[in-house]
Amino acid sequence: MGSQSHSLTEPAIVKHVAIIMDGNNRWAKKRALPGFTGHQVGADAIRTILQACDKRGIDVLTLFAFSSENWNRPDDEVRALMTLFLTYLKKEVTSLHENCVRIRFIGRRDRFSNEIRQEMEYSELLTQSNSGKTLVLAVDFGGRWDISNAAASLADDVRSGSIQIADINESTLHRYMSLSDLPAVDLCIRTGGECRISNFLLWQLSYAELYFTDCLWPDFNESEFDKALFHYSSRQRRFGLSAEQAVSVSDMTSYIGASSDCPINDAKHPSVGQ
Repeated sequence: MGSQSHSLTEPAIVKHVAIIMDGNNRWAKKRALPGFTGHQVGADAIRTILQACDKRGIDVLTLFAFSSENWNRPDDEVRALMTLFLTYLKKEVTSLHENCVRIRFIGRRDRFSNEIRQEMEYSELLTQSNSGKTLVLAVDFGGRWDISNAAASLADDVRSGSIQIADINESTLHRYMSLSDLPAVDLCIRTGGECRISNFLLWQLSYAELYFTDCLWPDFNESEFDKALFHYSSRQRRFGLSAEQAVSVSDMTSYIGASSDCPINDAKHPSVGQ
């Protein structure tokens, strides 16, 4: 751990923000509009927040775009969401690429249509060498699925003899999880007034600050985003330490990075394809 620590009143550094985008249907209903309109306006809000991240030096934005449970919604709504997802990719990927944004997807892919899967693969291949910000879209994603999928992959490697049972710890499992090669999530925002994480990044949010707002996602703009960042800057991130031991984010990164058992800075396991 560094010998000096910054003042707790200094702005906290945010490198990775995750957002549960909630409230599209309610936004549309309040305006007597079809629910699909709310999803369309919500898709436009992504561009606004991605630009805000760029202005504020935030390296990674992860969005909960479609959960594994969302398949249970009415068929008409699911079809509309799939159409919107495909349209968004075709419309935005060129602009994202021109702005040096790398796009990635986490979650299952086997339940999407061939056309959507092909567009996802194209988007990733086109932008994979970009060195700017990273936009991660969690689609057909669930935190429980992510953990069970990682455990199954780890079990396969134990069966093959490439990993010994005695060598398994949190750090080992972490390498099989989604996002394991990216900075840890610093802040998770949920719009729409609900105060739960709804099977989002269960593993990855273990030390993230949580921010809940009544603002519906289509109305979530730079000003609302700054409120969340201000909330984050006012928090004291202890990572299990007492208040007296608490240090700044930068010093804490040095502290936890020195431990081989800590998963935060480990490289992604090569068997994880997302």
